[in-house]
Amino acid sequence: MRAMVAVDLGAQSGRVALGHFDGERLSVSELRRFENGPVGVGGTLYTDVLRLYQEACEGLAAAAREGDVDSVGVNSWGVDFGLIDAKGELLRNPVHYRDARRTKAFDGALARVPARELYERTGIQLLPINTVFELAGMAADRDPVLEAAGTVLLIPDLFHHWLAGVRVSELTNATTTQCFDPRAGAWATDVLERLEIRADLFPPAVTPGTVLGPLSDGVAEETHLGDAVLVAVATHDTASAVAAVPFRKPGSAYISAGTWSLVGVEVEEPAIDDRTFAANLTNEGGVEGTTRLLKNVAGLWLLHECRRIWEAEGRKYAFDDLIVLAGEAPPLRSLIDPDDPVFADPGDMPRRIAEFCRATGQEEPEGSGAVVRCILESLAVKHRQTIELLRAAAGAAPEEVHVVGGGAHNGLLCSFTADATGLPVLAGPIEATAVGNLLVQAMALGELSSLQEGRELVRASFQPTVYEPGDTGPWDEASERLRDILARPHAEVRA
Repeated sequence: MRAMVAVDLGAQSGRVALGHFDGERLSVSELRRFENGPVGVGGTLYTDVLRLYQEACEGLAAAAREGDVDSVGVNSWGVDFGLIDAKGELLRNPVHYRDARRTKAFDGALARVPARELYERTGIQLLPINTVFELAGMAADRDPVLEAAGTVLLIPDLFHHWLAGVRVSELTNATTTQCFDPRAGAWATDVLERLEIRADLFPPAVTPGTVLGPLSDGVAEETHLGDAVLVAVATHDTASAVAAVPFRKPGSAYISAGTWSLVGVEVEEPAIDDRTFAANLTNEGGVEGTTRLLKNVAGLWLLHECRRIWEAEGRKYAFDDLIVLAGEAPPLRSLIDPDDPVFADPGDMPRRIAEFCRATGQEEPEGSGAVVRCILESLAVKHRQTIELLRAAAGAAPEEVHVVGGGAHNGLLCSFTADATGLPVLAGPIEATAVGNLLVQAMALGELSSLQEGRELVRASFQPTVYEPGDTGPWDEASERLRDILARPHAEVRA
């Protein structure tokens, strides 16, 4: 019986899970869950990474109380990073990807390296949140923290440094920064130099499944984990989630649904050409040399922000209650573009949704249920449109859609997605990110021989919920209606 611990840091919450593999089945139990959100100080949004590390260590100690542990793996959301000095000390808390500075740096960076060229070199979807724009903004501002830095470490790499004293960058996360050349398999040093970002800040990249070594003496003593080894798993949370997708049919689409909806297909090589650039598709590293060809869609972030605002107003809803209310609301009355910049920052999301609908000549959702239904139906339409983009730009022809992550628990979103796409939706596993993390650890320990064997283990261990598509006619009309709405000029919505 192998015992492995997954530290899974999501953009809005984190968890520590204990996995046991008996040679035939994988079981997963959650030991600790904690909130994660940006902290605003002096007009800047930061990630409270020290608190997250403390939470993770308490979760590791809880795992040790359950028995001997063989290995530990850490994954997180992408793009955010810490800067450490020559002594290995963190210079300041990481700036959160929703901070406004990245958007301000976006145009300046593209003036130095044109968008098409940056895409050609990195294969990454052009988004203001990408790591390269934060670093370019810091370089342009002559930020003293950047000038004092010795190494850039993405969030899981920073945890690796604290847990085992190593300074490396794991490949699946490195590829998402827009600082990495996937064809060369190395940092795009010439691009970085044109943006005045020091190339020597970036540590060597290692592949998922690399054993980084034992935990440091202090961590082993504090957590009581003894001889457990630290494994560089697929440290980007979507890479871990996709590793755990139990594909039944080759070429099927996946949606890793949580704060973001990552809609894509798995391919053998990066797809970087004029069509994928025009579609703004991204090529991110996967396990065993695969590529995640996908598009980021703003996901259940909108629902989380609505719930937060309602709670501040004295209306506290459980998520299941909101889904019930949404199911009772009239269908397909109003649609929004979840990716509109007005929805990107924290704030009064219900008001912004109402203003977007009014500005585009639609009925404003009345009541919490109607707002939630508007969000879920709009996400389902975006899922459909993104799969259409994958078909047109990359020749993908998925026969099924796998929904994994927290969104797999949302039966209404899964049902809407099946109806909108006209494809069966297989939902689960819900904790796919932790499961994928554990699979790569099992591969590193020699318990699994391949990613394919790992996915067979997922099929044997977790039963998906299947949603068959119904009448797609109303969704055909809704998709065309949203395209028409976005094509027309409309009044600006307040952020």
